[in-house]
Amino acid sequence: MSGVSMRANIFGLGLIGGSISLALQKAGFEVGGYDLDQSKIDVALERGIISHSGLFNDVVVTFVATPVSTVPSAVSEALAKTNGIVTDVGSVKSSVAAMIESERFIPGHPMAGSELDGLDGADSSMFEGAVWVLTPTAFSSDESFSVVAGLVSRFGAEVVAMDPSRHDDLVAVVSHVPHLTAATMMRLADNRSEEHLALLRLAAGGFRDMTRIASSRPGIWLDICEQNKDSIVRGLDALIAGLIDMREVVSASDRDGLQRRLEQARLARLNLPSGAGDVSTLSEVRIPIPDRPGAAADVFTLSGELGVNIYDFEVVHSVEGERGIMVIVIRAEHADMFRGGLMAR
Repeated sequence: MSGVSMRANIFGLGLIGGSISLALQKAGFEVGGYDLDQSKIDVALERGIISHSGLFNDVVVTFVATPVSTVPSAVSEALAKTNGIVTDVGSVKSSVAAMIESERFIPGHPMAGSELDGLDGADSSMFEGAVWVLTPTAFSSDESFSVVAGLVSRFGAEVVAMDPSRHDDLVAVVSHVPHLTAATMMRLADNRSEEHLALLRLAAGGFRDMTRIASSRPGIWLDICEQNKDSIVRGLDALIAGLIDMREVVSASDRDGLQRRLEQARLARLNLPSGAGDVSTLSEVRIPIPDRPGAAADVFTLSGELGVNIYDFEVVHSVEGERGIMVIVIRAEHADMFRGGLMAR
């Protein structure tokens, strides 16, 4: 490919934006980069993280990687200044999905990160094995969804599609509330250390693992907590209820109750997905889909509900324009279950 087919933009040159740019270049793209901070553009050019200063007009896609509160305005600017698809990487989706009405926009969120900050942590392999959530809107075209999903799959990520509000509820539980919990644990230890100077020296691996994420810069969390306030408050309420329940069990010396709760937690932790595993036996599933916005995204939504990883896919539109065929590649042992899920819809 050449020309527009091998050009992309990054709007916002931080940790995620820099990592996406490196992944795009690894895939053969020429990448234009823009940031409000000129020094970040200079550093990105100097390090080869981007290949061009500023946004290309003719591109396949522009990735918006700005703070959550500025994503809607940045997406609008990218849509106005470029003629390609636009996607974002913010960790809150409902607000931007409601504000942007364009067939070229696909809201997204890669579930990845690093302890390093900014461009210092940029890594082309950051998304390998990570989940990348896409939350297409009622206005998003199937073509736009397919292009973005195909690109992030090339980064090594697993694409999961879901409704924006469902994304925000789930991410509050697995990301936002855990961060606030880690911050609270760290503050508790810090306050107690004023009374017991040796306390933080006693912090073993478990405590350090639980509180590691509290070391990230607080600035982005101000925006996240504001934008996803309702989901986070519900998650905190559920956590507080769980802690009160655990307190009552411990206070009552209820060994059986404590055993059940700890065992439930242990098994749940053991059953967390750990990666793709052996992919030597794969199967193609061909799915007739209507030629309408959201049809391809519905297939990815079903895969997420069933816990089935899609390793590759292709959408072939019919010449009549009414129906098409989506070809997906999944594990052979999941094929019958997936077909059953399709028939049940």
